[in-house]
Amino acid sequence: MPLSARAILTVDLAALRANWARLNQTSGRAECAGVIKADAYGLGLAPIARALTNEGCKTFFVATVDEGRAAREVQPGATIYVLDGLLPGAEAHYAGFDLRPVLSGLAEVRDWAAYGRARGHRLPAAIHIDTGINRLGMPDYEVELLAAEPGLLDAIDVTLVMSHLACADEPKNPMNAVQRDRFETLRAKLPPAPASLANSGGMFLGPAYHFDLVRPGIALYGGRAHEGAPNPMQTVVRLAARILQVREVPPGATIGYGATYKVARHSRIATIGCGYADGFLRALSVATGEAGPVGYVDDYPVPIVGRVSMDFITVDVTDVPAELIHRGTWVEVMGERVTVDDLTDRAGTIGYELLSRLSSRVYRVYEE
Repeated sequence: MPLSARAILTVDLAALRANWARLNQTSGRAECAGVIKADAYGLGLAPIARALTNEGCKTFFVATVDEGRAAREVQPGATIYVLDGLLPGAEAHYAGFDLRPVLSGLAEVRDWAAYGRARGHRLPAAIHIDTGINRLGMPDYEVELLAAEPGLLDAIDVTLVMSHLACADEPKNPMNAVQRDRFETLRAKLPPAPASLANSGGMFLGPAYHFDLVRPGIALYGGRAHEGAPNPMQTVVRLAARILQVREVPPGATIGYGATYKVARHSRIATIGCGYADGFLRALSVATGEAGPVGYVDDYPVPIVGRVSMDFITVDVTDVPAELIHRGTWVEVMGERVTVDDLTDRAGTIGYELLSRLSSRVYRVYEE
């Protein structure tokens, strides 16, 4: 780690591999893939992909063609699906890197079939059926049209038929069973192919949702898959930042932009080198009287006080032994004691957002 690093994100690759192994066991007979879109949820696509491959993961999902190309560079033998689908005129970019588009509409199917015919062979792809999320995916009537035009699929090597759950993080939501049943009905209209429905949350809904392949994302990285339930996954990420300055603040003084936090006693306030430009959410700011998140210096909690600004967070280190607090001391603001889900619950968002926002300004350290 360079001496110039002001904030570090430590990624525990052993915990990542353990999480995939646990999910692989949970999936039973279904293959367990890995979702590594958005730079592996902000943690770094290349090292994450290598670690998962070493653990036995053979199939990966990315969002974009560029992510697929990056994944192919470190995973020459892997199966890689591109969730965006097929971009118009970009067929050669998929085929050239052996990327499989997740085809979400008849126009995409026709374009991919035509491209394969022109080259004299069937190209692999997934068919994406919409079962109720109303985002990407073929609606019912397109599935019917596709089923009525078998020549189209004869020109494509359909290696997967998939859909996506809208409410998998809510295990009691009836939408889950509705989508599962709809998926069964619609995929039965198409030629037989391996099927996939479950994301992280879907995996924990039970074997009826596993089909032939599961697609965990957030659970791989230690995030919570089900709202309001214990999280069985190991913590993968730790975010820490250095103290840049410590100051004595008298009672009644205010901290940070907007003067929204007023200290009630003589305090020591440390400014650390991490802010919303680094991915730490501004919504984690703390005003007077609020119970906000805490960081840690060793085993001593240090409450966040005042507004999170672009480059800085201020923490109250009054109750930490003075010999531990100095310029350069590391303050942990996310890890096992304060998890990504603890922070995003406080901020009113989800772990996916915080992880994927972690910027390149934060130095990455990968632990085996």
